[in-house]
Amino acid sequence: MLATSRKRGSLYKLYKQPRPKSCSMFASWPGIGDVSLIAAKYLKEKLNAVEIGEIEPVNFFEPVGVMVEDNVVESPRFPESKIYYWQNSKTGKGLVLFIGEEQPGSKGYELVNCVLDVAQKLKVRRVYSCAAAVTRIHHSEESKVWGVATKRKLIDELNKYNVILRGDLRIAGLNGLILGIAKERDIEGICLLGEVPTYGTQVANPKASLAVLRVLTKMLGIEIDLTELSNLAKQADEEMEMIAKRATAEFIDRFTEPIWEQDEDEEE
Repeated sequence: MLATSRKRGSLYKLYKQPRPKSCSMFASWPGIGDVSLIAAKYLKEKLNAVEIGEIEPVNFFEPVGVMVEDNVVESPRFPESKIYYWQNSKTGKGLVLFIGEEQPGSKGYELVNCVLDVAQKLKVRRVYSCAAAVTRIHHSEESKVWGVATKRKLIDELNKYNVILRGDLRIAGLNGLILGIAKERDIEGICLLGEVPTYGTQVANPKASLAVLRVLTKMLGIEIDLTELSNLAKQADEEMEMIAKRATAEFIDRFTEPIWEQDEDEEE
């Protein structure tokens, strides 16, 4: 059955409406290090989550160009905002995955509200998000996980998973905003933040995503094979090592004054 809803100018479609006895949502958009997006896509793949709906992008995005293939202009392409579902056969609990391909330039608040419309439609009790915690760690160090919650009672739950509580901080982008709006709607919310080096914010960081998923899967009571993501994290470390060495060499070249050797033909 197809369900369509228009609220605050938004639009979503649900092809299926599962009715689990309990349901959580993990919402994800691109961000620093793509920590959230890598985690969400990996979770979707390993759980074989089924697509059950989408949010119509035309309400939130403005295409600024087109692709051309073999001299022929293609139709404008909008970023996708898909909704997936997986149900634990052992517990009967459901998990909704929202994966947004891009963050909109100016209608983020409206898009997040639309995502939460879907959450409430599907009787979601708790919303999880994930982001990057940019800090002064070396890329070779283990990425730790920070945590924040929308309600004080959830802090005790975070403590069970050895999540770091840093007190005051700011979470930029929709991966943070969704918790604020969830709180307005009295929906429980938790954000897990994987540590990312300050010098590696422009590089995908599967190690931080891996750290987040290790905690998130325990909180959700599910098991997935993290081997592939662990291997990606090791590869990313090797690439980061090359980037760090290159950056160090460029720094030395730029700020170190060269000492020129004396020409052999020059008289003393």
